[in-house]
Amino acid sequence: MIIRSIALLVLLAGAILPLSAATTKLVPLPEHAFSAVLVAKYITQFHYKENSLDDAQSKAILTHYIDSLDPNRNVFTAKDIASFNRYKTVLDDALRDGNLSPAFTIFRLFNQRRAERADYALKRLEQPFDFTLNEEYRFDRTKADWPKDRKALDEIWHQRVKNDVLTLSLANKSDEALKVTLRKRYQRYKTRSTQTKPEDVYEAFINAYLTSIEPHTAYFSPRTSENFNITMRLSLEGIGAVLQTVGDYTVVKKTIPGGPADLSGQFNPEDRISGVGQGHKGAIEDVIGWRIDDVVDLIRGPKSTVVRLQVIPKEDGEDGTGKIVTITRDKIKLEEQHAKKSIIEINNDGHQSRIGVITIPTFYMDFEAARRGDKDYVSTTRDTRKLLEELKAEQVDGVVINLADNGGGSLPEAISLTGLFIKSGPVVQVRDSDNQLDINEDTDDSITYDGPVAILVNRFSASASEIFAGAMQDYGRATIIGETTYGKGTVQQMLDLNRHAPSDSATLGQLKLTMAQFFRVNGDSTQNRGVIPDIHFPTTVTSADQGESSLENALPWVRIKAARFTPYNRNQINLDAIKAHHQARIKHDSGFQYLFEQVSARKEALEKKSVTLLKTARKAEREKQDKESLERINRFRVSIGLTPSKANSLEINDEISSTEDENFIEKVKMISVKEAAAILVDIIQSSQIQPTFTQNTARASH
Repeated sequence: MIIRSIALLVLLAGAILPLSAATTKLVPLPEHAFSAVLVAKYITQFHYKENSLDDAQSKAILTHYIDSLDPNRNVFTAKDIASFNRYKTVLDDALRDGNLSPAFTIFRLFNQRRAERADYALKRLEQPFDFTLNEEYRFDRTKADWPKDRKALDEIWHQRVKNDVLTLSLANKSDEALKVTLRKRYQRYKTRSTQTKPEDVYEAFINAYLTSIEPHTAYFSPRTSENFNITMRLSLEGIGAVLQTVGDYTVVKKTIPGGPADLSGQFNPEDRISGVGQGHKGAIEDVIGWRIDDVVDLIRGPKSTVVRLQVIPKEDGEDGTGKIVTITRDKIKLEEQHAKKSIIEINNDGHQSRIGVITIPTFYMDFEAARRGDKDYVSTTRDTRKLLEELKAEQVDGVVINLADNGGGSLPEAISLTGLFIKSGPVVQVRDSDNQLDINEDTDDSITYDGPVAILVNRFSASASEIFAGAMQDYGRATIIGETTYGKGTVQQMLDLNRHAPSDSATLGQLKLTMAQFFRVNGDSTQNRGVIPDIHFPTTVTSADQGESSLENALPWVRIKAARFTPYNRNQINLDAIKAHHQARIKHDSGFQYLFEQVSARKEALEKKSVTLLKTARKAEREKQDKESLERINRFRVSIGLTPSKANSLEINDEISSTEDENFIEKVKMISVKEAAAILVDIIQSSQIQPTFTQNTARASH
């Protein structure tokens, strides 16, 4: 019934041309009208968050659309923005009718304006700059007023070009070389306006509609869908990173466990890629302002070939020159995603303890092998059960489950993994858009490991990681250590829109739709708030600028009635005493001092919204930042027995495969893991936890 009504609406709007029809004009294609009506129907009827496509939503869509096109407010003028007000209350009706004229009208003006900006930049580049003036360039204009007119825009772009010249000059580029680089950059910025395709405009507009409702619902165009599917198959030969365009930069959103980027240890979320070079000696191609498709094409390549990336860490701010990271392309190493074990020996007041560590990068399962009936198919639970048995045989005193940077994966695996530590019972509650509640349980009465457990999490532990950690915390089965987790407690489903198209040759793309929400067995949602650790210590990021709570329109934290479950009865743990011992231990720990210094430097950099254009001051700031960064690294390197690095920030870890750099990266990763093991020893000794746990006979009721 829904599909018939959609088809009727589109037919009323005009005759449907073949869905494969193409045009060089920047106007909506017939399939876009059909897709828009279909998406609007799905969102208003099936999205987990109740929403209405009305005038209020229309205003929100317009705001999100404009912000997605010009997030830094340096392309449109205030007059342009005022002219768009005529669409404030019509976009809701336009979507229902499949009328995309308003969206394309706005985009065509955007294309015109950015071509004008590129022409101005190219012209201004050929004129001299005075770097002895005490001027400031405001690089973050997301909260600024819209420029009044073209004259105001020219002033903004004058400073932008001046900043680009100064940045490259301080990176030791000659005057002619930097002009060549910037001419290409601005020309490519202009070329992007001529290369835009109708599907690009439609994707931008429909995603403005979707993100105005909730951040995890998204539309993927046919080309974006193919790139997404490549990522999901993990078969791409490349560096194993998920990239996204943010402003003029290609930004690293996350690295795929087991991929070359992940194994290098050189990438963090929101790092910017400013250049790409082929091989060990190929010239670095400036990619600022490029389409992400073209950047990805440069980075991808055959297995065993080398690509060099110029990466600007997020904390370096606008004036960062970055570092060169050398990576050998490879297929994603699936074995690197498997759970692994190690043993850490802790000497606490003369008492030697052995703590097993199981690191789980993702919640995985070989579904195809399981369907075939293979007896030895791999899964998180199967692998972890085997590792726990080995650790028991090695007589460890307790186990740390390391979920740092684990972004989730298979929900059934999170449930069955919990079952290795509890007798049986509910693990997670799932509520759908019809308010129907489904309680997912562990039904296996056996317990693989009944000894002391701690779970290490950080801000990037999400989804299935939060389900497992939350359940273990609710059952009193583990102490949670680290940072508050990401807070993604919603469930998405991929819908192929082509299934509902009136033609077999349709190219409608896919819709990722939020359909349900997770709740812990105690009734708390993992959404937005995340799992709060029992013992907290920071990593190299701050919670404020990462996680679900930082996303606009994220669903709020809520709670429902607790499930009926039986928590474990452990000897009472004096957390205050454990925390005091932890604080005393890390006060003089070189690893934690390094982490704390990194957090402080990152916070300071992220708070900056502008940079000086006075060359002497800028150079001094840059040298000071590079010197302090190198000193932080070297203090920790020396403390772990490595030789100090003599490189500047642009060259650090250029030869990423060197044994010393690999050792340094591994030591940084182990700072939090070692402390989690030490905390677990404190817990064991303070509470005299015995290997065998007994359960309460009373049911929990909340």
